Amino acid sequence: MPSSLGFSAVLLAAGRSLRMGADKALLTCAGEPLWRRQWRVLEQAGAGEILLSVRLDQTWVPAGVGTVTDAVPDAGPLAGIAAALARSHGSHLLVLAVDLPRMEPAWFARLAVRCGPDQGAVGRRGGFFEPLAAIYPRGMLPVAETALARGDYSLQKLITTAGDLMAVHEITAAEAPWFTNWNEPGA
Repeated sequence: MPSSLGFSAVLLAAGRSLRMGADKALLTCAGEPLWRRQWRVLEQAGAGEILLSVRLDQTWVPAGVGTVTDAVPDAGPLAGIAAALARSHGSHLLVLAVDLPRMEPAWFARLAVRCGPDQGAVGRRGGFFEPLAAIYPRGMLPVAETALARGDYSLQKLITTAGDLMAVHEITAAEAPWFTNWNEPGA
């Protein structure tokens, strides 16, 4: 990670996991809860501070883990990202969804080289952004808060309207498997 930038991180685990039928954060991956694996990915990516985005009814969260909750209920991942941007101390926020079990710390290193003091980075493939494994600059907070206030929770639209706040990295065929997600049993 560029030493001139301060990276915080948020692990998005507040989803209701309706299609999965069980809290995805607690599914096991290589013998450990998925949330713990993803937390380690963020640590290895160089985040100096990590927050866990959860719902108030997720009682499995270990004591001492810093959490954020959505200020706007049922607003999807945008609410968790906004809450973490508001609370974190870094100039940039690494965002990782709990249901991307193949994500690697190397992805964030590739994005970080595209970041500047007021610019984050996001991957794109097939014309669509991958906003749940991205780096957001602190300057995205007012953009996110405005979208939440409008009731527009689309991360695709948020990134499209962010302009120069987000650099784009075209996802290669070798990187694409990192974005496999667990949304349904047997996935």
